[in-house]
Amino acid sequence: MQQLDMNSEEFKTELKKTQKFADKVCESRGWVYNSNEDVNEGVIMGLARHKLLFGKRFCPCFMVEPDESKPGKFKSTDDRICPCKPAMEKEIPENGVCHCQIFCTPEYRAEHS
Repeated sequence: MQQLDMNSEEFKTELKKTQKFADKVCESRGWVYNSNEDVNEGVIMGLARHKLLFGKRFCPCFMVEPDESKPGKFKSTDDRICPCKPAMEKEIPENGVCHCQIFCTPEYRAEHS
């Protein structure tokens, strides 16, 4: 597996971009971050890592593998690219939180803080 230097300028730059991306996701959808900062930091770092390694912000909670139908491209379980369809259509509406636990409704956060 390809390795990334998490202290590199490339990673630090992508990490900042990914944080801004996640902020915009919350703002545009009316979601908030989970109250557990460690979870949020881990997911943001995973999203940034996947963006650099695979070209997309695949959910860090699911495996990413080569896409046999598209040489040089990658895919993940349920094609989970953040914010993923399962989170938007099922997980957050029904449970108040996405699988990764980073995005949730304000009500979920208030109940679980």
